[in-house]
Amino acid sequence: MVTKEEAWKLAEEWAAAWNAHDLERIMAHYEEGVELTSPVAAQLLGIAGGKVAGKANLRAYFQKGLTAYPELQFRLEDVFWGVSSVVLVYKNQKGTRTAEFMELSAGGKVARVVANYDA
Repeated sequence: MVTKEEAWKLAEEWAAAWNAHDLERIMAHYEEGVELTSPVAAQLLGIAGGKVAGKANLRAYFQKGLTAYPELQFRLEDVFWGVSSVVLVYKNQKGTRTAEFMELSAGGKVARVVANYDA
């Protein structure tokens, strides 16, 4: 089971990596076989369903996002934890709120992500 402390540590390290625009630090949180589903991925990559599979494809998507949004910043608002998952709630530089469900592998890395945005 993920503890409250582990969930917050993961979330804070994840947000700090994004805020530093450090792609290597960002990618260190993800498994090789990671799957991400996001409306932003659908929009930015022009793919139906918004699904990105595999660490190499995720890296390319994140790189494209960092380039498209050079002022990107995430401010954590809350973190929820479960048996093998966390949910990060944060606000970006434009004030958009996001909740990301992250399923964790046995090694504690992100294996699956589902991103949801406020209306």
